[in-house]
Amino acid sequence: MKKFILTLLAIIAGLLILLSLLAPTLLGFSITQLSNAVRVSTGMGAKLACSGRYLSGFSHTRNLDDLASYSPANRLLDLEYDDQVKRVTATLMGMGETSATYRPGLGCTLDIGDTSALDDVTTTPIAHSAAAWPRGNTVTSIVPDQQQRLEAILQQDNHAGLNTRALLVVQDGELVAEAYGEGITPETPLLGWSMGKSLTAMMVGRLQALDPQVDMSRPLFPQWNDDRSAISMEDLLQMSSGLAFDETYAPGSDATRMLFRAHSASDIALQSPLTKAPGEYFSYSSGTTNLLSRWIYDRLGATPQSNMDFFYQQILAPLGMRHTTFEVDGSGVFVGSSYIYASARDWARLGLLMLQNGDWNGEQLLSADWVTDAQTPNQSDNEPRYGYQFWLNSGGDELRYPELPADSYFMLGNREQIVMISPSTKTVMVRLGWSKKNYPTGENFAQFLP
Repeated sequence: MKKFILTLLAIIAGLLILLSLLAPTLLGFSITQLSNAVRVSTGMGAKLACSGRYLSGFSHTRNLDDLASYSPANRLLDLEYDDQVKRVTATLMGMGETSATYRPGLGCTLDIGDTSALDDVTTTPIAHSAAAWPRGNTVTSIVPDQQQRLEAILQQDNHAGLNTRALLVVQDGELVAEAYGEGITPETPLLGWSMGKSLTAMMVGRLQALDPQVDMSRPLFPQWNDDRSAISMEDLLQMSSGLAFDETYAPGSDATRMLFRAHSASDIALQSPLTKAPGEYFSYSSGTTNLLSRWIYDRLGATPQSNMDFFYQQILAPLGMRHTTFEVDGSGVFVGSSYIYASARDWARLGLLMLQNGDWNGEQLLSADWVTDAQTPNQSDNEPRYGYQFWLNSGGDELRYPELPADSYFMLGNREQIVMISPSTKTVMVRLGWSKKNYPTGENFAQFLP
């Protein structure tokens, strides 16, 4: 009997060792991070499934497939949809219960902490317009050969497993081609992930255009009464703040705590210490963008309603963006780093606003100087090819995409979300999808440049 027990214990120990070795491959995380991994999985599951269902109109199967692309363990998620209250609850093998609730105009927010202030926020839907795109929603400018080529690329992408959901081309201000994957339409809001960073910067630019005297003094936050008081707005916009922030998307990191476990996303980076001199070192940080969102929120009166009013009245309404939702955290601050859902046409409108140097139908929504600064290389020692939350093709030793014009710049997001702005060719291109591997951006986009 004793020998049997010792043998059984040895087998169990061996299995545990084997699991710990295989976990990073099979599950996507170390066994030592199991508790954090469960919380991240259920937080991500509840949030993305809620937005996927109530914003994008996705099925449970599509939501689960999208989640599983991050970790096979997400296949084990139990997602419960309450369509009456529009809430999704996620558990992982009975553990880590987390829910997210949809609110009209606000999208989905994780139910972490007191979110009752969001229940009273109201929004007015953007009116439909039959005018020609981009002012309205009527498209009569499709160029047949461009359209045929774009449809062929979408088909080619999806045969290659790239899961492209939308492709769109704008030239000289006109929509000349658009193609959509199965279940996607020109009105389907799709997650842009980090493309929201560029929109957040544009909101800073819009606030400055409305009030050139807006308070930009340092410290940017009253909590920064130490060496962080040296951080400028430009340091934040150019990702060179010098703040410590763990951008790795692993259980327990700053980024995953911020997106999937925090009541206030901006609090994570707001409490981060300074580790480098501001302005000298580029370090990509989603936390930095959420500090910009927090700064905007504070300047607008620090209420969820005033925050949402600004977005609707100063961004969505002028641009006619009817199919866009910028989601907030539990405190009412936009999760600027990650959570914006917009149709391909609406993403293209944002790119076109930048291409037109901030002018929209004769109204200067962004100053031309701000747009120029946004696409100017930063002065960091390690990576100058980044402007005001936009990735730049040039500015370093080599082009980011050699096939594309040197002056092109980009909104980029996880799973290969892309908006390209090419001033020299007067072109905007949009690609939305869910690709685990790199997308052939340069090769595909170059085919549509005049």
